[in-house]
Amino acid sequence: MKSELSEEKKISGWLVFLLASACGLIVANLYYAQPLVGPISADTGISAGLSGLIVTMTQLGYAMGLLFLVPLSDLLENKRLVASILVVAILGLVLAPMATTSYLFFAATILIGLGSVAAQILVPFAAHLAPEKQRGRIVGNVMSGLLLGIMLARPVASIITGIWGWKSVFLISAVIMAMLIILLSFLLPKRKPQPQDNYQAIIKSLWHLFRTSSVLRRRALYQAALFGSYSLFWTVVPLWLSYHFHLTQNEIALFALAGVAGAIASPIAGRLADKGWARKLTGLAFIIAAASFVLTYVLQSNQRISLFIFCAAAILLDMAVSGNLVLGQQAIYGLGDEIRGRVNGVFMAVFFAGGAIGSALGGWSYAQGSWKAASVIGFILPVIAFLYYLTERKVKH
Repeated sequence: MKSELSEEKKISGWLVFLLASACGLIVANLYYAQPLVGPISADTGISAGLSGLIVTMTQLGYAMGLLFLVPLSDLLENKRLVASILVVAILGLVLAPMATTSYLFFAATILIGLGSVAAQILVPFAAHLAPEKQRGRIVGNVMSGLLLGIMLARPVASIITGIWGWKSVFLISAVIMAMLIILLSFLLPKRKPQPQDNYQAIIKSLWHLFRTSSVLRRRALYQAALFGSYSLFWTVVPLWLSYHFHLTQNEIALFALAGVAGAIASPIAGRLADKGWARKLTGLAFIIAAASFVLTYVLQSNQRISLFIFCAAAILLDMAVSGNLVLGQQAIYGLGDEIRGRVNGVFMAVFFAGGAIGSALGGWSYAQGSWKAASVIGFILPVIAFLYYLTERKVKH
C-alpha cells in the first residue's frame, strides 16, 4: 500500500481533526508562560525589569523558526521534519521547569518557540492535502484548532498552576508533544517536495517573495495590523479588568475563555472564501475589529453591563482576527505548492511581528493613559489596515 498521496487529493475528516488538534496543542506552548510571569520570576530569579522577556524570548524563538525552519518544508519530507522540530520543543519544555537561573530559563523558552513552529508546517500540509475547491474550508477547520490553542493556553495554564504549580504546565505539555510525535509519525501521509532550489537559495528568496508578491505582502500586513490590535487588547485587558472591574485572577481567566467563541469565525470564513467572498470579508474584518474597541465605551456608567459589553467586544475582535487569518492563508496558499512553506513562513513572521509590536504598544500606552490611550491605538491599527485595503483594487496581483 503506497503511503504517498495519490494524484486525486483527498483528506478525511479524522485527519483534519488530528491536524487541527495538533496545531492547537503545539501553538499553545507559546502562551502558557504569559499568565505565569510572577511565579516563574520568583523561582528562577528573573527581575521585574526582565520579566517581560519570558514571553518575548519565546516569540523570538518562534520568529527564528518561522524564517529558518519552516522553509525547510519546501525541501525535506514534511512528516519527518515535523517530528524533528517537535523534539526541540520537548527539550525546551523539559528544561524550563528545571531552570534555576534566568539565563537557563530564557534558553529553554527560545527552544520552546523554535519547536512550536511545527504547527506552521502542518497548516500548509493540510492545504497541500486538500482539494483546491475545499482548501479554504479545510484550512479554516485546521486554523480553528490552532486559534483555540492560542485562546485556551492562558486560562488552562492558570488553572493547572493553581492545582499543581507552574512547572507541571511545561512537563504535561512535553508529554503531549511526545504523544503527538508518535501519532503524526504513524498517521500522517508522506509529503516529499520536489525542490528546485537548495536551502541557501530558499532563505534568500524570502525577501524576494515578500517584495514581489502583492498577495503575500498585503495579506501579511493586513494580519499584522489585526494581530497587533488583538495582542494589545489581551495585554492590557487583564490589567483593566483587575483595576476597573475588580475581577480576581480566576474571573479574568473565565473572561479569556469567553473570547474563545471568536474561533467559530475560522471555518465560516474558510467556507465563504471558497465561494469567492474573501475580499469583502477582509474589509468587514477590519471594520469589526475597529468597532470592537469603540464598543467598550458603551454604557460605561453601569459596570455590570459594561463588563458584558467588554466580553462581547473581545469575542468580536477574536472573530475578526481568526476569520481574516484564514482568508489570508487561503490566498497565499494559492501561490503554488512548491513555495508554500516559505510563503507561510514569511506570512507568519510578519504577522507575529505585528503582534509583538501591538503588545509593546499596549503596555506603553496603558502606562501613559490607561484603557483610553490603549484603546485608541487598538482602534487605529485596523483603521490603517482598512485604508490600505481600499487601494487593493488598483493593484494587480
